[in-house]
Amino acid sequence: MDTIVKIENVIKNYGQVQALKGVSFDVCKGEVVFIIGTSGSGKSTIIRCINRLEHVTSGTIWIENQCVTSHQVDVRKIRENAGMVFQSFNLFPHLTVLHNITLSPVMVKKMPKEQAIDNAENLLKRVGLFDKRDTYPSQLSGGQQQRVAIARALAMSPKIILFDEPTSALDPEMTKEVLTVMEDLAQEGMTMIVVSHEMGFAKAAAHKVLFMDYGEIIERGSPDEIFNNPQHERTKQFLNNIL
Repeated sequence: MDTIVKIENVIKNYGQVQALKGVSFDVCKGEVVFIIGTSGSGKSTIIRCINRLEHVTSGTIWIENQCVTSHQVDVRKIRENAGMVFQSFNLFPHLTVLHNITLSPVMVKKMPKEQAIDNAENLLKRVGLFDKRDTYPSQLSGGQQQRVAIARALAMSPKIILFDEPTSALDPEMTKEVLTVMEDLAQEGMTMIVVSHEMGFAKAAAHKVLFMDYGEIIERGSPDEIFNNPQHERTKQFLNNIL
């Protein structure tokens, strides 16, 4: 399989605090990689480094032939290739749903406006929100806002989508809405890295699970290996506490 993302010995320091301690892993095309661990284990930090929201202290990250960690890299290009869906949606409140989705393709990719609108409307149909195209974010539920955020990420035709706790601010019903869209994307072959506590999604959709603790990957394997036969004592403790 073709490697989309390659992470090699990434270290990230915040002053005296070492948030990442030599993290390495690959993500292949069409693969869903699920990262679990306690709060503060470095899960969100590593995906924020992938699309240059954070600078690494040392180590390298590649998205195909682009070295993300190079000082010469075009950060806008990185973010075209690595879409990001945040916990807090990050939609522009003064723009309609349609405008939120078309803004980056028109401004960054120089896509003709009519093409961007057609693309956005198709994406809204895909996430079940075509009827909300002229609505503002404040008029949507949290689950609807997150589905718009996913459509916005898809509008840039990224090579990979990074999900940073996409359902942690949602109630169970809204969570199900968002996870259904994510599962559909996984089945369609979208390459994804997901930081989340939604273990049901991991069991259903992930190809590989990474367990992080104190800035390191302690254990990695298939969902079956990690959830049904964890080898590391720390992994067992974590899963006993949440399952």
